[in-house]
Amino acid sequence: MGILKSLDLHAENAGTYLGNGEWSHTRDAGVLHSINPATGEELGQVFCTSEADYAVMMNNAQAAFAKWRMIPAPKRGEAIRLINEALRKHKDALGALVSMEMGKIRAEGLGEVQEMIDIGDFAIGQSRMLYGNTMHSERPLHRMYEQWHPLGIIGVISAFNFPVAVWAWNAFLAAICGNVTIWKPSPRTPLCALAVQKLCNRALSDAGFPDLFFLFNSAGIELAQAFVDDRRIPLISFTGSTQVGRSVAERVALRLGRSLLELGGNNAMIIEPSADLDMAIPSIAFGAVGTAGQRCTSTRRVFVHESIAANLEARLLKAYKQVRIGDPLDDSTLMGPLNSKDAVGHFLKAISRAKAEGGELLCGGNPIEGDGNFVEPTIFRMPAQSAIVEHETFAPILYLLTYKTLDEAIALQNAVPQGLSSAIFTNDMRQAEQFLSAMGSDCGIANVNIGTSGAEIGGAFGGEKDTGGGRESGSDSWKAYMRRQTNTINWGSTLPLAQGIKFDL
Repeated sequence: MGILKSLDLHAENAGTYLGNGEWSHTRDAGVLHSINPATGEELGQVFCTSEADYAVMMNNAQAAFAKWRMIPAPKRGEAIRLINEALRKHKDALGALVSMEMGKIRAEGLGEVQEMIDIGDFAIGQSRMLYGNTMHSERPLHRMYEQWHPLGIIGVISAFNFPVAVWAWNAFLAAICGNVTIWKPSPRTPLCALAVQKLCNRALSDAGFPDLFFLFNSAGIELAQAFVDDRRIPLISFTGSTQVGRSVAERVALRLGRSLLELGGNNAMIIEPSADLDMAIPSIAFGAVGTAGQRCTSTRRVFVHESIAANLEARLLKAYKQVRIGDPLDDSTLMGPLNSKDAVGHFLKAISRAKAEGGELLCGGNPIEGDGNFVEPTIFRMPAQSAIVEHETFAPILYLLTYKTLDEAIALQNAVPQGLSSAIFTNDMRQAEQFLSAMGSDCGIANVNIGTSGAEIGGAFGGEKDTGGGRESGSDSWKAYMRRQTNTINWGSTLPLAQGIKFDL
């Protein structure tokens, strides 16, 4: 296939980058089968990593870090600039691969690669702004300041729904901070990871830079658990389910390591009577059906004021009729397939449960017969007390609920375990400010007159409660990949002690 060939991918692929230009030759540690979720066809196979491979990779990563940490930070930014040039050159092919292997439509596949480029540009600038503070010492002829040093090896475990962008959020910032990164991608999207690794390898080696990124794949959980437990990895960044993320956090905490968690989202939108529905309707529709509801920021709950509920419902149903479902590489498609057959099963279970809890099915609710993992985008009108709305289903299912007051709507929005993204549509300044205040949304992301789905790389991305509390991408998220050091310099000729203590010998 032309797209795979252009990215140096084959029917059979080594799945472990050991470093120093070497890929593993292991063929007996398991095989991952990359499946196109739109057709059910196999795209290629990826051979998994052995324990011996892992040991070699880890030793090479440690050696690479010893070199990389001594390179000035602006020079590190130059390495990311070269990688960004390679991403721009191969954007169309890599974006198409994301669509083929994950299932998101072409525009979203290209958009995900653009996110990599955007965070790369951000990291290049940040490489000249790794600032520390200076403080006044209480002792005379002393100077105090703080500086930031790299942590070492950063472990990244990524999810299938954003198979390349979230890795870049971590790896590019980690790199300009002086770290190297080991990546364990989702077993559902191994080819995307291989393509990125190869692009980065070429860009770095051509310019004489050391290895910054390493890659391994595992068929089971044993090697992944060893990765999480490895004391040589001071930070594990995990993106995935709350259930698995909680286990990762516990295991890393046992060795007093750091974890950066981006877990579940059950995102809500509040629609006030003053809302501009011409803005709100497309925001709801895209938030709910974009990526077939498989974003952590997908809109899953809409709380609409009872006075405008009928109007919003009618307009939303009309919008849903325009959603074209099909081949994600067809530019006319607005919603592709779910990523796996298991996801279709979870979709059907959620449909049954919503009906059992008194939900009224307004549209959708069925799998689509034929090749691929296609389902209908679905809307339920739900009663106020519904347990299903407290759970995240990675599928295009939207729950509509009504409310009487903004206080009630905010309470309903916050009454779930997750706390990632939230939004309100209103033209009332006081309502907007209440939503953004300490008495408002309890989520890591709170938007006004813009949907829950998607985020700009300039702001820190992440959420609270069962979302894990992590922050990635912009703002000061770079600090997660560094250790803070406070320095005191005595430039005088005496030794005054803190707090005026006398200790004469």
